[in-house]
Amino acid sequence: MRIGILTGGGDVPGLNPCIKAVTRRAIEHGWEVLGFRRGWAGPLHFDPDNPEAGEGHLMRLDHEAVRTIDRKGGTVLHTSRVNPKAMKEDQLPDFLKGRFAAADDGTVDCTPHVERVLNHLGIDVMLTIGGDGTLSYSAHLHRHGVVKVVSIPKTMDNDVFGTDYCIGFSTAVTRSVDYINALRTSTGSHERIAVVELFGRHSGETALIASYLADVDRAVIAEVPFDVEKLAKLAAADRLENPARYAMIVVSEGAKMEGGKVLTHEQTDESGRKRLGGIGEMIGEELTRLTGVNTITQSLGYLMRAGAPDSLDQMVAKGFGTLAVQEIAEGRTGFMTAVRDGNYTTVPADTCVTGRKRVDVSAFYDVETYRPRVAKVLGMPMYLY
Repeated sequence: MRIGILTGGGDVPGLNPCIKAVTRRAIEHGWEVLGFRRGWAGPLHFDPDNPEAGEGHLMRLDHEAVRTIDRKGGTVLHTSRVNPKAMKEDQLPDFLKGRFAAADDGTVDCTPHVERVLNHLGIDVMLTIGGDGTLSYSAHLHRHGVVKVVSIPKTMDNDVFGTDYCIGFSTAVTRSVDYINALRTSTGSHERIAVVELFGRHSGETALIASYLADVDRAVIAEVPFDVEKLAKLAAADRLENPARYAMIVVSEGAKMEGGKVLTHEQTDESGRKRLGGIGEMIGEELTRLTGVNTITQSLGYLMRAGAPDSLDQMVAKGFGTLAVQEIAEGRTGFMTAVRDGNYTTVPADTCVTGRKRVDVSAFYDVETYRPRVAKVLGMPMYLY
């Protein structure tokens, strides 16, 4: 048997331990493992009519190739946000241009090419590690019988529907708490208000849990539009009540003012999504204007996903990788690995596209005070979800 594997979307700590676990377990069964570089861009850019030129898009995985990769963050396979089902003509490799009819929105579906590549390379099962975008395309391949698929969820936002936990979340929270607390020294020295912006496009879970653990004064999450004047009054009061005369606020990058819009940059990624960011700076400027107190604004950005994974992400990454191979060995495919109520399990591969995972505001957030509020702990999973 030959297993294909790729990592797509944003990188997170824990991808390499997962790749290593899959590879080692597969080798125990006498299987081959072939890695595709740069997510779905790997099979998209491989030309079966010129396979030697396409070798740069592949990585043969064996014991030696994965021996030390789990000690590092990121992904040795590299990544991209490419979706072969919705490509712009100018994004295609030269050998594919003009081969596919464009849809009404101007995009082309290169799935027939992906199928040809996987067949050419003898891929029996395609194992994909990613978030909603990567895994939704995997589900598309499964539904249409293109190839047998197994999906593994990763995202530091922890927002893949169908699982309580995604690879990368714990490390992102750990990094965030460390940097938030480190920033207290400068904020306190200057007696200011600090606004720390964290990744979180649609889900505010990372900001919520980091705020809860770091015990910040206020948290603004993506799910709840906020009143900046109210936030300013609360922050000003927090600062005066603190003997060190400072206040800490955490905000999701996807947060928005009441009646406002999510802030984006003009720059887009490979999938055409505009990059979020700027809400922290805007809040900082408004707080200074409304309170007269200078602010420190800091976007943690890629620092949240930088470096090696913490112990929990290593554990889950290896658990997901091991579970995936064990299930394949039993003849089962078409699933996504998951954690539910603290237990490893599997769900159908298309579960990720059947709903949206967001913060349960009524259970974990006080909309009046802009603070985390844990309504119940007894009987809840370790991460409260």
